[in-house]
Amino acid sequence: MEEFKLEGHEFIELNNLLKVTGLCESGGAAKTVIAEGRVKVNGTVELRKRCKIRTGQTVEFEGHQIIVK
Repeated sequence: MEEFKLEGHEFIELNNLLKVTGLCESGGAAKTVIAEGRVKVNGTVELRKRCKIRTGQTVEFEGHQIIVK
C-alpha cells in the first residue's frame, strides 16, 4: 500500500495517477488497462479513463493499492 498526496490540487485523473506513480509506463498504457477493466476505485471496477480521483479514495491495480491523501 502506498500513498499519493494531491499537494493542494482538488483531484487527479485516474490515467495520470497510474502514470505518475509508475504503475503504468505511459498515459496510453494507463488508458488501456483502465479500458480493459483492470483498475478498481474504492473496490469497484472503473472504466472512465479521466475519472477524478480525490482525497480519501483508494485505487487498486495489479496487486498495488494507492491511497490518495
